[in-house]
Amino acid sequence: MVIYHSKTGITRTFGKEISDFLNQNKLETTFISINDYRDDDMKDVDHIFLGCWTSGLMILLQHPEKVWVEFSKRLPDLKGKKIGLFTTYKIATGSMFRGMRKHIRCDPGDIMMELKSRDGHLREAHRGELNKLLI
Repeated sequence: MVIYHSKTGITRTFGKEISDFLNQNKLETTFISINDYRDDDMKDVDHIFLGCWTSGLMILLQHPEKVWVEFSKRLPDLKGKKIGLFTTYKIATGSMFRGMRKHIRCDPGDIMMELKSRDGHLREAHRGELNKLLI
C-alpha cells in the first residue's frame, strides 16, 4: 500500500511512480491519499509506504505537515509491517524523516527505506532500493 499526502501534486506523483514500479514488478499495490484511507484498507497489507511533502523552513526544522501527523496517529500499530517512507522537497529534507518516524507506531527496524525526490520522479537509485523488496 502506498499512502500519500500532497500539497502541489509532486508527492502524489512520486507515490504514484513508486506504486506503478511495484505493480510492474508483480507486487500488488494500492495507491491512495490520506484523505481516502479507511482502517479496513490496512487489512492483509505486508508493505506500506507513507509519504508527505517536506514542510518547514527552507533548510531548517523540516517536518511533516500537521494533517499528515494527525493521519499517522489514526494508523494502527504497524509493528511487523515492512515500511518505507517517502518525501518530496524544495531544497533539503533535513530532519523530515526523523519527524515522520516519531509519529509512526512501529519497531525501528520495521522502517526499511527512506526515499526522497525533489521533482517527484522515481530515479534509478530508488528503483534499486525498491528492488530489494522484490527479492
